[in-house]
Amino acid sequence: MLSEIRSQAQSAMRELLEKANLAPGSLVVVGCSSSEIGGGVIGHASSLELAEAAFEGLYPELRQRGLFLAAQCCEHLNRALIVEREVAEKRGYEIVCVVPKPKAGGSFATTAWARFDDPVAVEHVAAEAGLDIGLTLIGMHLRHVAVPARLKLDHIGNAHITAATTRPKYIGGIRAQYE
Repeated sequence: MLSEIRSQAQSAMRELLEKANLAPGSLVVVGCSSSEIGGGVIGHASSLELAEAAFEGLYPELRQRGLFLAAQCCEHLNRALIVEREVAEKRGYEIVCVVPKPKAGGSFATTAWARFDDPVAVEHVAAEAGLDIGLTLIGMHLRHVAVPARLKLDHIGNAHITAATTRPKYIGGIRAQYE
């Protein structure tokens, strides 16, 4: 089962990244309910093993393209995010003091904390794309104009997935022209 989760996560991330066409240095937010992946209810059956399998499928796809991950924590940490310190500093995100744990932050954020080189927690990001595994509500962490990215795969394990890219805002009016 773990290899299937890893493979599904990798496939979903690859397809999202193909659709998003992100520049190196871009940020991708991932909310991941290991409870939902395992067939449970979000927040009630956290599994480090399932979260690690999902992380192992997603993270290498981002890193090999020079992209960064923002791992969304669960609602017990107000959906704070775990990022590399480099991301927080470059983007001017305020660092907050918390360390995620499986029952307070979630297994996916806990895994990111353990696997990142220099992890920190922040309260807000404005990511260029995102993957929501298990209805974790990542929308608050995307740039202002989110565009649904319909993926061929609609589940990782038992968790429903949705994906989004973003685009710059269109402003102006009838006379405005866009590239």
